[in-house]
This record gives sequence, structure tokens and C-alpha cells, in this order.
Amino acid sequence: MGSDGVSQRVNSPRFSGPMTRRAHSFKRNNNNTAATANSGGASTGGGGGGSLGSLNELELQINSPRSDMGTAGLLSSDGLLETVPERKHVHHHHLHHVTHRGGGVKGLLKKPIESIVVELGLREKKKLGHWMFLMFCGVCLFLGVLKMCATGWLGSAIDTAESDANKELSGSVSRLIMDRSSIDYGYRDGEGDGERTLKMVDTGGIGIQTTMPEESGIWSKPNSDNFTQCIALPRNHKKPDGKTNGYILINANGGLNQMRFGICDMVAVAKIMKATLVLPSLDHTSYWADESDFKDLFDWRHFINTLKDDIHIVERLPDVYAGIEPFSKTPISWSKVNYYKTEVLPLLKQHKVIYFTHTDSRLANNNISSSIQKLRCRVNYRALKYSAPIEEFGNKLVSRMRHNGNPYLALHLRYEKDMLAFTGCSHNLTAEEDEELRQMRYEVSHWKEKEINGTERRLLGGCPLTPRETSLLLRALGFPSHTRIYLVAGEAYGRGSMKYLEDDFPNIFSHSSLSSEEELSPFKNHQNMLAGIDYVVALQSDAFLYTYDGNMAKAVQGHRRFENFKKTINPDKMNFVKLVDQLDEGKISWKKFSSKVKMLHADRMGAPYEREPGEFPKLEESFYANPLPGCICERSR
Repeated sequence: MGSDGVSQRVNSPRFSGPMTRRAHSFKRNNNNTAATANSGGASTGGGGGGSLGSLNELELQINSPRSDMGTAGLLSSDGLLETVPERKHVHHHHLHHVTHRGGGVKGLLKKPIESIVVELGLREKKKLGHWMFLMFCGVCLFLGVLKMCATGWLGSAIDTAESDANKELSGSVSRLIMDRSSIDYGYRDGEGDGERTLKMVDTGGIGIQTTMPEESGIWSKPNSDNFTQCIALPRNHKKPDGKTNGYILINANGGLNQMRFGICDMVAVAKIMKATLVLPSLDHTSYWADESDFKDLFDWRHFINTLKDDIHIVERLPDVYAGIEPFSKTPISWSKVNYYKTEVLPLLKQHKVIYFTHTDSRLANNNISSSIQKLRCRVNYRALKYSAPIEEFGNKLVSRMRHNGNPYLALHLRYEKDMLAFTGCSHNLTAEEDEELRQMRYEVSHWKEKEINGTERRLLGGCPLTPRETSLLLRALGFPSHTRIYLVAGEAYGRGSMKYLEDDFPNIFSHSSLSSEEELSPFKNHQNMLAGIDYVVALQSDAFLYTYDGNMAKAVQGHRRFENFKKTINPDKMNFVKLVDQLDEGKISWKKFSSKVKMLHADRMGAPYEREPGEFPKLEESFYANPLPGCICERSR
């Protein structure tokens, strides 16, 4: 046990020990099956069963519904075997019973005909003739009824039993195939260490299947009929005049979506201080070390033109101010409007040019005037349009994901090395991988937390879901194995960590697997541009699932809310991982696990709700993750 309370033994995804309860095997003994059939009164007659493969350890021993009539068993209403000979016996018994009822006539027939003729008079002879005629008609009628019963009722019973047997067998096999991993979903033995390479496709299809009607529910969006966008400029809006209090230079720091948020905030700050914004520069020193600039990522002319009625934006600093040393300032995080008016504006007026060293989270989420909130949304959802190469290629990938009209799910699997090192999460990784993450955390100086109890953080919901946990979540929510998934993420960390997810959901794609090297060449070594492509595909997906509440998750889910509340799954990580642990420990069945997961996420599918202020800005919901209230309004009833 280390000083931080974290066990030094870290479970490996390749460990074959009893970490997950294996469900009882469905493998059946041939002798037992035969015995059961014999006890029902019918011989199996060598009717063989097929195996569905060694993976599921399943063998089905069945009697052919088309077996010989003399030996084939029929399924009765209680599920037991009943044979044709037994049913024929019932009809013979009925015949005997009917015949017995005519005992008087039968007695006459036992005497010789000559004796009867001699003994009876004319009237008795006529009566005897009538009886014999009636007996003949009765026997013919009975034989006709018996034939109809044998060929009609009994035949239909056979057909019904055969049909029911086929349906039951087909349904059982289908259920077993679709839910194969609930039979034995533990840590699998004999895994290979290498991750499977995602298949390259031109048309976007492997294992294409049309969505079945019963699956349509998993793609349905939440009800938002009473909500609408409300970011348009008011009729009495005043356009900016030619005067300015100075120029603002910014360096948008962080990854793509962190920079997005920062630019939105700085446009709002320029509006607050009646300043002119110089086209933003971007951070090139982040983890991804991307050299892309603003013009590479965004349509900069569209950006300036869209906001021309809000603030002045210039491509570069005017020559008259080119020789002035900008005044550097780092704004206080989560600041209100009054901070910029009283503390920063005087500095701007004094120096004329101010340089903001940081832009992330420099404006509060709440208690901001409605006009400023709407402006932030106009920047985010209207002005910050990606450059033409990014938009066009992203739309091309969307078309490939929708091959044959299939819906798709965008999965933001934030299981990259930098995130795991930052959060201190190493569940299911090896001890060596855990140590590698720890070393990386110490090497990044601006990461303040160094010693982190990853086990404790996971139980509090502070860790990204692992690929295996993600697979369990999708399956429990009802997504079938043929679901088409677009991976919005970089390379997952950990050898073999993607195996569980890829085994359960083989139709996983990414910008790499959907594209040729030639198509991707313009974006090579430009991670922010690739992130922009992923953003376009995720925004247009039929469902979006994120496994960690990072900036990408905030940006996409907020945009999807703004665009009529598209389905977005927000995992309750804290309670979900507890259910996963209970499943692994054998405390709950798969059926109960799935039921609890569905109940847990019933109200976490992206439906409208109002963002509320928190005790501390850092702990409250981000404005960019939920722009209601501010940019989405409820219609008056």
C-alpha cells in the first residue's frame, strides 16, 4: 500500500482471475437431454443439436419438428413432450365408447342371419332393416368424422406444434446471440495484447443492418417542443460607433474547445469595455503542440462579419499602435461584468493596447446580463464556424457514417494518456502503466495535483469511464451490437484496453478508419483541426455519449442542446461504477444491472432543464454546456 492509499497492485484488463462472476454455463449434457426427451414418451431418434461456438459454451439439443410421425414429439401447452401415438389412442378409446352404447343392436348381430329371419315376423323384419340401415349410416358417419379429425385437427396440431417449436428455437438462438456477453461477461482468458486495427472503409459499412422498429426508442430525442433559440439582436439594438476605448490582444490557451470558450468570453469582454478585438491568436504550447492558427481552424471573415453589429474586430493591430508595448494582464477567473468595468477598463484607457495572457474561464457562468449571454451564444453557435476544409470533410464523414440511412452514436471516449495522468485514474490498467501515468503527472509543472488516490476518485465519479465500462453502459441501455459508433477521441491508453468495447460493438469508426491517407494528409499533425472534424461529426450524430465531462463534452452537449436538444447521454459515473462493481462481484444479475442502469439514466438523455448557480463557480454547470437560461427560452403557454 502506497503513501497515498492506493494499492500497488493494479488490476490488468488482461488478468484472467475471478474479478467478474461468470454466469452459469448454458452448455448442456447430451445424455441429460436425451433422458428428458425419453421421459416425455418420445424417442429423440438421433435428432442432433448444433453448437453456437465455443465462445458462448452453448450446445442446443433439439428434436426436429419434421421428424417421423411415429416418433416425433409434439410440444404441449405446458411445454412437455406429448407423442402422436398417445393422441391416436385417445380417438380409438372414443370409438370403443361410442360402439358400446349400441349394445342391443350388437347382441342381435351375434346371432346367425337365418335364425333371425325365422324368429322374427314381418314387423320385426322391417324394424331390423331400419336398425341395420341406421347402424350402417352411423358407422359411415363415424368413420368420416374420424378421418377428418385425423387429417384435420391432428394435422393442424402437428403444424402448430412445429411452428411453435421453430419460433421458440429461433427466438432462443437470437436472444442468446444478441446477449452473448451476459452469459459470460467477465475478464476473458487468452486475450491477445495487440489492439485490433479499425477497418478501413470507403462506404462506411461493415455489418450494415437496418434499424429495427423496436430499437427506435434508443435513438429518440427528448421532448423539447416548448423551447426555442432566442439569441437574435433586439429591434432597438444600437450598432457600435466608430469610437473605441482601445485594442485587446488575446492568446486563446488550451485545446480547441477551451480556446472556443475563451474567444466567446473575450468578445463579450470587448463589448463590456467598448473595445476593439484583434483577431485572436491561438496557443501552440499545449499538450498537442498544434501550429494551426485562427484562420486555419475558423472561417475568419465569417467571424468578423457575423459580429459586426456587436463589436469591432480587426485582422491586425493598426500601424499607429504597432510600436506600443501592450500592457499584459491576466484576468481573474469567473469574473463578473463589474470587474472588467471598474478594474480592467481604466487600464485599457491608459495603455490603449492590452494583452490578455489567458482567456479560459474569465467570465462567470451566471448572474450576467441577458444581452451579454446572448452575445456569447452568437459567437459560439453562429460566428465560430470552422474553416471550409474542416466543415466539408466533417460533413463527408457524417455521410459515410449514415451509410444506408443508418443512425450512429458519437462516443467521446476520453481515455487518452494525458487525461488519465491528469486525473490520476488507472482502474484496470497494469502497475507499469499506472507508474507511467504518475511520472507524466509530475513532469507537467502546471498540474497542481500530484499524489492522487485513483480508486477513491473513481468511486466519486471523477474518472473517465474505461472502454469496458462504456461497453457495459451501452449494452445496459439497450444499444444492439450492430450500433454504428463514431469515436470522438485520440488513441486509448493501455495495451488491449479497447478489446472489450470492440468485441461488443464491432462497428466502431474514427476519422482515420473512414478516410484514406490522402484525404487526411492536409490535417496531419494538426490535432486541433482533427478535433474540429470530430466536433462536426459529433454535433450531427443521432446520439452523443461522453465518458468524461471535459471541454469537448461541454462544447458538444451545449451545442446539441441549442440545436433543439439532440439526444445526449450524460453518465451518472459515481452510481454507475458502483453498479459495475456489484455486477463484477456477483451481487446482482445482468437483468437487474440493466434495469438499474436504465432507471439511473432515464432523466439524463439531454432533456431541457435550467442551469443553476452553484456555491463556487468551478463546481457549477458550465454556461457552454447548458445555455438555458440565456440562449434558449421557453415559449409562453
